[in-house]
Amino acid sequence: MAKPRSAEITLYHAPNTRSLGALTLLEELGVPYRLHVLNLQAGEQRQPAYLAINPMGKVPAIRHGDAVITEQAAVFLYLADLYPEAGLAPPIGDPLRGPYLRWMVFYGSCFEPALADRALQRAAPPPATSPYGDFDTMFATLNQQLARGPYLLGTRYCAADVLWAGALRWTTGFKLVPATPEITAYLARVTTRPAFQRTRAEDAKLAAVQSAS
Repeated sequence: MAKPRSAEITLYHAPNTRSLGALTLLEELGVPYRLHVLNLQAGEQRQPAYLAINPMGKVPAIRHGDAVITEQAAVFLYLADLYPEAGLAPPIGDPLRGPYLRWMVFYGSCFEPALADRALQRAAPPPATSPYGDFDTMFATLNQQLARGPYLLGTRYCAADVLWAGALRWTTGFKLVPATPEITAYLARVTTRPAFQRTRAEDAKLAAVQSAS
């Protein structure tokens, strides 16, 4: 039986984490949701109440009625498909559906593993066993796609842009990846959108409250 759209969406979120992307996506979708804020400094993500939601102790996670969705790409795919009228996910049958799925999955399957190895100064695995090949090839593949612009799917803005803009803003800010002209221009287009501005301001407030407590 299909999940009723009227079921409440709860986002489990922690300030200054990747769950800001899921919060931004909900704002882009323009749908009601409940925010459950976790204090990572207090270790709430490791308490039984949250481990019952996500045994990995990570954010984001969402609950929609009785369904619980974890893993960032899965959260994005679920939410964007749940509200097709927002136009943030090409539907099945649309020629852009395949490229959309590609870039949603590329983030977790290639970008994050490559970034972790680079940040920790670990040598890339042998090509036959590496999930991303090598960092330079992975990064060039992404940068070339952004160069085609203005968005990952060309002229169509989608949920993948919410995911990637948040990730690239953070990783370039900490100089984990180079801020190429293509990335800089892309971030200027996406992160100035109202939803990004609202959620960054809200996240800063949440972080300040937790720091003061």
